[in-house]
Amino acid sequence: MKNNSLLQTLSLGLLVALAFGGCTNNPETKRTPGDLIDDNALEFVIEREIRASDSGYEGAHIVVTVYDGLVLLLGEVPSEALRENATEVTESLYKVDPEKVNNYLTVGGPISMLARTNDGYLSTKVKTRLLVAEGVPGSKVKVVTENGVIYLLGKITPSEADLVVAETQKSFGVQKIVKVFDYLPE
Repeated sequence: MKNNSLLQTLSLGLLVALAFGGCTNNPETKRTPGDLIDDNALEFVIEREIRASDSGYEGAHIVVTVYDGLVLLLGEVPSEALRENATEVTESLYKVDPEKVNNYLTVGGPISMLARTNDGYLSTKVKTRLLVAEGVPGSKVKVVTENGVIYLLGKITPSEADLVVAETQKSFGVQKIVKVFDYLPE
């Protein structure tokens, strides 16, 4: 009985190692599981530091997205001073390149839960379209939607960006597209 449990544990460990090993060698995306973990950890730290910097952020809707060093701040805050403070706090953090911080926070009350649900649905539609479209580097792009506006993040060439934007425009419900790309040479 003990040997069977040990064998199952080792088998599961081997499968996980192979799965992550396959992720690290993907020439299409060149993103490792470590990159994903770093991005997610940095998102958490940035939001925590912004909220800790001022009590005015209580009740604000803040969305932080990090993708390969690009930082995108979205959501709604109560004042312009808090909007600017969010940029300052983010740029002051150790792992953040100030030149790659993109603040698209708006001043106002938080959007409704229905609008957020629609945003999630729209992001899924766009991402799916990018992944299945022939010749479009959908796996190199992160799609985030806030209040009907599509934000596209990634490290791609200008010609790849044009393909991504053209495909994104085909999705019904897209109000505006904002490119937050770190452009690579052609």
